[in-house]
Amino acid sequence: MLGGISIWQLLIVLAILVLIFGTKKLKNLGSDLGGAVKGFKEAVDKDTEAEDEKTAQHKVIDAEVKKDDKSA
Repeated sequence: MLGGISIWQLLIVLAILVLIFGTKKLKNLGSDLGGAVKGFKEAVDKDTEAEDEKTAQHKVIDAEVKKDDKSA
């Protein structure tokens, strides 16, 4: 059981969805959802890479400032 929902209840809901929408629409919906998740993951990865690059740049700048402070 998953949180009070049995496997039979899930199968009944799935059967109703197939009857209402048909297998073709459900397949398209699954493909669209998969593409959306993939796009979201790629966007998060790009954002993480950009943040990592900014952090690296800040570390270089901080190191240069500390170096200048010591020599002054």
